[in-house]
Amino acid sequence: MMKRFILVIIMMISTLGIYSFTNNTLNAKKTSYASFYHDKFNGRKTASGEIFDNSKFTAANRTLPFGTKVKVTNLKNGKEVIVRINDRGPFHASRVLDITKAAFSEIGNTDLGTIPVSYEIVD
Repeated sequence: MMKRFILVIIMMISTLGIYSFTNNTLNAKKTSYASFYHDKFNGRKTASGEIFDNSKFTAANRTLPFGTKVKVTNLKNGKEVIVRINDRGPFHASRVLDITKAAFSEIGNTDLGTIPVSYEIVD
C-alpha cells in the first residue's frame, strides 16, 4: 500500500514537472486594462523598495517578478511602451497593470483613467 502511494506521488511530481516546461503561458500576450498612478504616490516606497517616480517607465503587477520588462500596447491606437515591474497591484479585479503617468501618456490620454491593453514580457 505504501509503495503504491509513493509511486503515485512520484508520478504526479513528474507530470507536473513536465507540464511546467511545456506550459509557456507566462510569456504569452494577454489582454486587460491598465490604469496610472496618482501623483500622490511620488516619493513613496514601492513594494520592491524603490522610491516611486511618476516620470519613469515603471509599473505594478500582482504576480510578475520585480525587474520584469513588459511591453504594453494600447488596443485602441496600437501605441506601445515598455515598463519595468517594481511594485505590487493594482488591487482592482478588472485591471492587471498600474503604470506611471509618463508611460500611460505615451500610449493614451490620462483623461481616460484606464485603457484596454495587451501586454507581454520582453527580454
